[in-house]
Amino acid sequence: MPNTEYTIAVLPFANRSPDPEQGYFCDGITEEIINALAGIEPLRVTSRTSSFQFKNPKRPLREIARELGVAVILEGSVRLRGKTVRISAQLVQAEEDFYFWSESWDRQLDDIFAIQDEISLLIAEKLREQFGHFEIEEQLVRPQTESLDAYACSLKARYYFNKWNPEDAEQARQLYEKALELAPRHTESLVGLADVYGFLATTEFMDRTEGWQKAAAYTQQALQLNQHSPGAHYQLANLAFFTDCDFRQACIHTQSALDIRPNYPEARQFMAFLHTLEGQPELASRHLSHALMIDPLSPETLFYKAYFDYRQRDYAGALRQLEHLLRQNPRNLPAYITKCYCLLKLHRYQDALDFLGQVPDEIAVAGDGLGITCLAHTLSGKTEEAGQAFAELQRMADSPHAFQAHSYLFLAYANQHQPDAAFDWLEKAMQWKSSVLLLGFSDPLSEPLWQDPRYARFQKQLYRRSAPSGSKPDKSPLLDEDSAAGFRELLLAYMESDTPYLSPSLSLRELAGRIELHPNKLSWLLNETLQQNFNTFVNRYRVEHFKRLALDPANHHISLLGLAYESGFNSKTVFNTYFKKETGLSPRAYLQQNGSDL
Repeated sequence: MPNTEYTIAVLPFANRSPDPEQGYFCDGITEEIINALAGIEPLRVTSRTSSFQFKNPKRPLREIARELGVAVILEGSVRLRGKTVRISAQLVQAEEDFYFWSESWDRQLDDIFAIQDEISLLIAEKLREQFGHFEIEEQLVRPQTESLDAYACSLKARYYFNKWNPEDAEQARQLYEKALELAPRHTESLVGLADVYGFLATTEFMDRTEGWQKAAAYTQQALQLNQHSPGAHYQLANLAFFTDCDFRQACIHTQSALDIRPNYPEARQFMAFLHTLEGQPELASRHLSHALMIDPLSPETLFYKAYFDYRQRDYAGALRQLEHLLRQNPRNLPAYITKCYCLLKLHRYQDALDFLGQVPDEIAVAGDGLGITCLAHTLSGKTEEAGQAFAELQRMADSPHAFQAHSYLFLAYANQHQPDAAFDWLEKAMQWKSSVLLLGFSDPLSEPLWQDPRYARFQKQLYRRSAPSGSKPDKSPLLDEDSAAGFRELLLAYMESDTPYLSPSLSLRELAGRIELHPNKLSWLLNETLQQNFNTFVNRYRVEHFKRLALDPANHHISLLGLAYESGFNSKTVFNTYFKKETGLSPRAYLQQNGSDL
C-alpha cells in the first residue's frame, strides 16, 4: 500500500435536492473543493477521475481509502432549493474509521464562490490539524464570474464532457458557448471549449486542422484573461506537441501547468509521457508515480503506466495492463494500438493482425491499421504481403497531413533495414512538422536504427532539451532559531496556565491568535520543534487532564465519557483513539492498571 501521509480523497457530494437533475451542481461543488485542496502543497488530493468512481458508494470507507491510497476521506451532500443551498461535509480518518470533523452551511446561492472558499479553507485547516504542517493561503477559491447562470452552464458542460464521447462532447460545446454568451470573460469556459475541440481533433471526430485552430484560439483568449490558468498552459502543451511538433515547448508549457497546480493529473501524465519519449525513464517514473498517487484508478493514468512499461521493454507486463483497460472500455483506441505494438515486439505477428481486426470500425484510424499490417508482414518475413502494404503506406504518406502514415513509413524503413531511406524520409516529414514522429522515432519498433550515428543526431534535434523537472529549492524556516525558541516557550506556558485545550472547539487558528502568531507559523512551530501535528499536541494535554480527573476519587461518580468531555474531547471515538495511541491501553484498562475502581 502506498504511503498515505498527507493524502485525501474527496468523494462526490450526494445530491439531496428535490430535483435529481441537480447532480451536475453537486459534481461542480466537489470538483471546486478538489481543485482548491490540490493547490496546497504537500497535500496529495485524489483527482476527480478516480474519486468519482465511488459515486453513491456502497463499500466501507476504509476499503475505498485503501484502494485510493489515502489517509482521509471527505464526504458530503448538497441540497439546493430555489436560491438557497445547504452543504454538509465530514472528514473521516479512514484506517481507524472515525469522523474527526463535520459541519453544515446554509447560504444564498449567489454567494457560491464564497461558500466554496469558506468550505475549502476550513477543510484545509482541519487537515493541517490532523496531518501536520503546510501553509494555507487566505483564499483558495476565487470567483470565476459574476453570472451564476454562466457558471451553471459551465458546470453542466463539464459534466457532459467528462463522459468522453463525441455526442456528449458536442453537448458540452453548446453549453460552454452558452456560458460565454452570458459571460464572455469566463476563463473556465474558454479552456473548456479548447479542451473539447482538442479532444475532437485528436480523436478525428472533426477535421484535425479546424479542431486545433479552434482549440488554439480559445486557449489564447483564456490566457489573455488569466495567465495563471493551469488548464490553458496544459492546452498550450498539447498544441505545441500535436500541431507544431515542438517537444521543448510542450515540456515548458506542461511544467508551467505543474508550477501552478502540482496536483494536476493530466499534466503529470503528459510530463511522464514526454520524458518517456526522450529516453529519461527516471524522470518519467517520478511524474508517473505522482500521477498514480493522485489518480490511481484513471484509465488514462493506467494507460500511461502501460505505455511506460512498453517503452521499458516490459512487453508482457504492458500487455496485461492494456488487456485490463480494454475489458473496461472496448473503445480505448490507444490501448488497442499499443497492444498491437506489444504483440509485434513479442514476435506474435499473426496475433497482432488478428487483434487489429477487432478494433471497432467507428474508432479505427486508417493510418494505424495499414502501418501495423505493414510492420507485421515485414517482421514475419511475408515479403509479398509486406510489399503491397508498404507501397500503399508510401502513397498515403505523400500527404503532408497524414501524420500516422509518416511515422509508420519511418518504422517500416527501419525494419526493412533501409537506414538511408529512413533518415531521408525523417528529414522530409520533419519539415511538415509531423508530430506523430515524436512518438515513432524512439519507439522500440525503431530499434534497428539505434546504433546508427545519425539516430543520436536526430534524437537531439527532435527532443531538444526539455524544461526542468520541477524540483524546487527548500523553503527557508518560517521562524528563525531565536524566535522559534521564544514562541515555543510561550506556547507551552500558555497551554499550562490557561488550559485552552479544555475547549472542544479549539482550532489551530484560534490558538495562534491567542499567542499572536500567524497560523502558518504555529503549524510550522509544532511540527518542526515539537514534531507533532496540532491534534496530537492538543489531545495529549486532554489525555493527561483526563488521567488526573479519573484518578481523583472525588470524580468517581462521573462516567468515563463524562470525564472525557470535561477534558475537552467532543467525541467518544476520538477520545478512545487518542487515549490508546498515547497509553497503549483502553481508558478502563489504564485505570485498572493504576488501581482505580472507577
